[in-house]
Amino acid sequence: MWSPDFSRGKPAGPGRLARFGRLVAALFVAGCIGLRAEVKVGDAFPALAAPALASLGTGDLPATAGQVVLVDFWASWCAPCKASFPALAQLQKDFAARGLVIAAVSVDEKPAAASAFVKKLAPNFPTLHDRTQALVKQVGVPTMPTSYLLGRDGRVRFIHQGFHGETTERELRRQIETLLAEKS
Repeated sequence: MWSPDFSRGKPAGPGRLARFGRLVAALFVAGCIGLRAEVKVGDAFPALAAPALASLGTGDLPATAGQVVLVDFWASWCAPCKASFPALAQLQKDFAARGLVIAAVSVDEKPAAASAFVKKLAPNFPTLHDRTQALVKQVGVPTMPTSYLLGRDGRVRFIHQGFHGETTERELRRQIETLLAEKS
């Protein structure tokens, strides 16, 4: 079978066509399985801004510029998420006056499920709903819950996958203390 090779002006043989086909297939598969930009330690965290995020009635998100920020992704169906909320509430109580901002972002598809979860647990920190799943996709959240602890410069300094009770709470306290002690 003859096909033109426009880059060199010669016919492309079966071997070249096969290699080209494999390359196209590999690029297609890579695109389909998601070469998403996963936010990693050291990366700037995306803005926590409307219209993609809606408040779940626990107060507006305060300004985060120059603050230490803990962004927690959660879902109403997630048992470890439910267990994490009292620990996050205690962190809020202990560190908010020193510059910690906690933002809990629900990834629930149904706003009613997220609202019921928040109503039941009554957190003392802002809870938001990622209506279109835009932020969770942009960040590449691997599991529920996942928390991203940001330094005052807005860059991710620590990532916590899952919630492991007192172990996670101790790690977060130590890391928050470290970040709050740093100059902006």
